[in-house]
Amino acid sequence: MRRLIILFVALFCLSFSQSLFAQDAVKADPKHYSVVSENDQVRILKVHYGPHEKSVMHSHPATVAVFLTDTNGKFTYPDGKSEELSGKAGEGRYSPAGTHLPENTGDKAFDIILVELKGKTAAAKPAEAGKAKAKETKK
Repeated sequence: MRRLIILFVALFCLSFSQSLFAQDAVKADPKHYSVVSENDQVRILKVHYGPHEKSVMHSHPATVAVFLTDTNGKFTYPDGKSEELSGKAGEGRYSPAGTHLPENTGDKAFDIILVELKGKTAAAKPAEAGKAKAKETKK
């Protein structure tokens, strides 16, 4: 019985290992993410994905995204679920902290400015750590 419990705990931990080891976007995927500016309150990233390019699983604190181009993509989450996303050039969108694997599903490249928030605002609440429900604001 003890071996069964240990095996169950090990399998449970392994199933969440991808999200536990999710890295900072710039470190995990420097091809698509670069730092434009950083201070003690925000880190500003330039995000560029070519047509049909895919990233790796990584994490962000709470963010504000500004779409520089029209965007069609997909987020895959650590639990295996996925969500289609789209944005129009000039739109802005807030997302709470989370972990995801982004993919450009479109035939054109897209560019985004991503502002990562630091401090209390950026901390993920346990219920929000996975899937990020985006709130959208139009310019």
